[in-house]
Amino acid sequence: MAVERIGSILKHLSPGSSLSQITSKNADDVVITLAIRTPLTKARKGGFKDTSLEYMSYALLKELKERSNLDPKLVEDICLGNVSDGKAAYKLRAAALAAGFPNTTSCSSLNRFCSSGLKAVADIAHAISSGSIEIGVAIGAEQMTVGGDALEKPFDERVTSQSQESADCMQPMGWTSENVSRDFNITREEMDKYAAESFQRAERAQKAGLFEDEIVPIKTRIQDKDGQWKEITLTKDDGIRPGTTAEGLSKIRVAFPQWGPTTTGGNASQVTDGAAAILLMKRSTAIKLGQPILAKYVGSTVAGLAPRIMGIGPTVAIPKLLAQHNISLADVDVIEINEAFASMAVYCRDTLGLDWAKMNPRGGAIALGHPLGATGARQIVTGLSECRRTGKKILLTSMCIGTGMGMAGLFVNEQ
Repeated sequence: MAVERIGSILKHLSPGSSLSQITSKNADDVVITLAIRTPLTKARKGGFKDTSLEYMSYALLKELKERSNLDPKLVEDICLGNVSDGKAAYKLRAAALAAGFPNTTSCSSLNRFCSSGLKAVADIAHAISSGSIEIGVAIGAEQMTVGGDALEKPFDERVTSQSQESADCMQPMGWTSENVSRDFNITREEMDKYAAESFQRAERAQKAGLFEDEIVPIKTRIQDKDGQWKEITLTKDDGIRPGTTAEGLSKIRVAFPQWGPTTTGGNASQVTDGAAAILLMKRSTAIKLGQPILAKYVGSTVAGLAPRIMGIGPTVAIPKLLAQHNISLADVDVIEINEAFASMAVYCRDTLGLDWAKMNPRGGAIALGHPLGATGARQIVTGLSECRRTGKKILLTSMCIGTGMGMAGLFVNEQ
């Protein structure tokens, strides 16, 4: 027994063992067998502007059911990450039943702001790992045409007067972006340069058809200016602006002059409608059912920081996650960061020393949009698609979280 214990310790300490452990294939691994998303469309103007959260969820769940060719009665739980709809749990349940999942499939919704989609994936993965369920679906979805993260009224003064950081939780996200650029000396020029690159990468990816591997067409309807309804099929993201340059972005007026001079509509994430879905189960279950294994869920974590600079959340979440799994950024092949604002993206890239070539290779939320509850799941769909295309293995995703947090997830591509 002692010899086995020493051998185990030596194996753990041997060079490369942590990466080998992460990429190893074991029966109890939680794996992803399908990862899809809707197109992302402009809130209030795009193709989903007249589509309800429940219909968007229904349409995506129906696609997941049909594309997976999995008996829906085997799915035990569906979790929806959503930020702005307090009735999301009701709507998900109705959507799942309409999509053909039986009443024995349970449903829930959760909200951890911009990480909600990743948290939904983590919660389903952990339920599978613990033996609570065998198969589950995680969704992230947001209908920002009718929602968002703005506060309707200030918090109770008896609470916020106890702590400045408590009061800072009420700061609008644009204000926190200006705090980051001011506190860490990030210039408007740097932000516009970053944003232009995001648009250019997304434009190249769209023209090359790379997003077709991620997106499932969604049939819906739209109301025109005369009040007439028209049936449409959405197939591509509509927020990408061809020909975007840093020079062009530099001419856009400041969005929040009351808080600072750097953040604009051109270097901040777009207000967007959209959804993404991930099907998870144990490796042994996938093999038994003949399901294709796309990737392995390795782990995820959250970390907190000052609410007023919430945008730099990935700089506390990523090191924590990498340390938990004893790997470094050099081991990571593709990195998806949420791009809530160029201020936070520039800071996270430079502070962590991220290889910009690995970071958001298809562009990020500045170009694609940031449907709050969906982004955490959308990043997984996009990142795994890029890993498949390039033959890369390790995917790291991360995002900032309103009120001062960060979350990060780690995955291994197996395609």
